[in-house]
Amino acid sequence: MSKLLLRIARSCGLFSLARTATAGMARILMYHNFSASGSDEPGSLSVGGIRTQFEHLRRHYEVVSLQYLAEQACSRRKLQPRMVALTIDDGRRNCYEFLFPLLKEFQFPATFFVVTSFIEGQDWIWTDKVLWLSEQPGAPEELAQSYIEATFRSLNRMKPEERDGRIEAIAKNTGVQIPRLGPAKYAPCSWSELREMADCGLVDIGSHTATHPILSSVSDEESLKELTQSRALIEERIGKPVSCFCFPNGMPGDFRPSQVRQVEQAGYKCSVVAQFGMVKVGSDPYQLPRIGAGSKARSLEFSKYVDGLAYFQRKLDF
Repeated sequence: MSKLLLRIARSCGLFSLARTATAGMARILMYHNFSASGSDEPGSLSVGGIRTQFEHLRRHYEVVSLQYLAEQACSRRKLQPRMVALTIDDGRRNCYEFLFPLLKEFQFPATFFVVTSFIEGQDWIWTDKVLWLSEQPGAPEELAQSYIEATFRSLNRMKPEERDGRIEAIAKNTGVQIPRLGPAKYAPCSWSELREMADCGLVDIGSHTATHPILSSVSDEESLKELTQSRALIEERIGKPVSCFCFPNGMPGDFRPSQVRQVEQAGYKCSVVAQFGMVKVGSDPYQLPRIGAGSKARSLEFSKYVDGLAYFQRKLDF
């Protein structure tokens, strides 16, 4: 929908109507990257954008923890109205630097899903390596803006060794060497920063696996190790139980039914995917849908998704 149509929809009260019509469904918002106020860094939400979203949430919703929301969905009773949970994927330091101060200011809880090998400094996330390569002079056409999503889809289906080899080949063809550790905007949080966030009582630290493989690209034995080893390490480093899991990429085809069952077997209470949707009574606590909010800095676009207009738009397929 164009900006003009969104303005007309808001002036006609459609946003308010959508909020009311979907009040019995919960929203889980999905974020990845944050940046300083006034920044136009692609793929990140600036401090100003965070504030705009948080002010909207404070006016119209109750922000709760993901675990509380999942427990409500499992209860089979009517959901508490207008619940929203905040989730952040991967473990980058820009969450601590830019989002955490606003979580404290607004007293909003959130769940931060981290990749443990990334936090340990063993490697940086492979998707960030691809994005970094796309920013280099002479980057190949397959990393151009119009092709990069197709490249990611292709890489998602490769086994980790094959995928990493393909990324190295792209780097060689570009004439660059991938650094052992990523540049500042791709840097991880430290364990001490994660402990600080967890100790404040607002941030739950969840698992996003040990090495961020697309689970359908590995065996069930390998995926179980990703689930159990990452959870154990976070609990050891943070000193708090880990109850929530996030599937890497998290779209249909990125994990198998057997791996959904493994999440429960590994001791998690809930897990989230990246597929768009809202949480209803009886929703599967191990495949909770989310709404991507990290690229929606403008209030109209954010409102379209969080208030439910986009939900009805997809239902009606227009």
